[in-house]
Amino acid sequence: MTLLKQSFNFVADSYEKYRPTYPQELFEDIIRYANLDEDHTLLEIGSGTGKATEGFVKEGISTITCIEYGLNLAQLTQKKFSSYPDLRVIHSSFEDWNHPEKVKYNLVFSGTAFHFIPYETGYQKAASLLKDDGVLALFWFVHIPSYEPVYVSIRKAYACFAPHLEDSHAPTLAEFIEKQNKQTMASGAFQDLQTHTYTWNQTYTAEEYVGLLDTHSGHQLLDPEQKALLYEEIRNAILTQNSGVITKTHAVALFLAKKK
Repeated sequence: MTLLKQSFNFVADSYEKYRPTYPQELFEDIIRYANLDEDHTLLEIGSGTGKATEGFVKEGISTITCIEYGLNLAQLTQKKFSSYPDLRVIHSSFEDWNHPEKVKYNLVFSGTAFHFIPYETGYQKAASLLKDDGVLALFWFVHIPSYEPVYVSIRKAYACFAPHLEDSHAPTLAEFIEKQNKQTMASGAFQDLQTHTYTWNQTYTAEEYVGLLDTHSGHQLLDPEQKALLYEEIRNAILTQNSGVITKTHAVALFLAKKK
């Protein structure tokens, strides 16, 4: 798990460049559910390059403590938000972070990162950091497989060079939501669970699509030669079969719950 968590640190600039941003509607839904205002304090678990952080900043909420395990990612995010004096980035894993006991937050949130925290630690520690009326907001990008011709060709490339990453057996969005709902409630620390989903299509050039793939941990851990062959096949499929562009459906699932 440590190697997977660190994989994003190796591609910090690419992560910032190629990863999509979260829909602003998601942050509006969180703010509405948690009754947040500009004076409230937020804690982010696994801030990456600040893709989720910036959603709250755009809504005028910038008193945020960001915990980030990757040093390159932490430094990039600190620089990115250097003009916000109440936003600080701490280089640490969440499970090892020794927070001041007196500090409690109105919201603890995490974007596509909470699955890296051991289950037996994550929910209980998050709850301990929340005020009595505090809210937990967890959200993830969830992969949606496509069976358009170009994706069928791409899937064949995976079968040849990285069969363990082939996506036809990936959990559906509904299956992901069901599993996450069960985990949240099984923790015993939260109540009043709500779930929201957001979907949209985004078009990429061949190079942009490969750049996006390269920000995912499973791809980062491939043998360099194996990865080069895979990416070349994917580029060729997009360039020869799809006029050089590819459209991907993005989906985000949001889970909101109040501290018991």
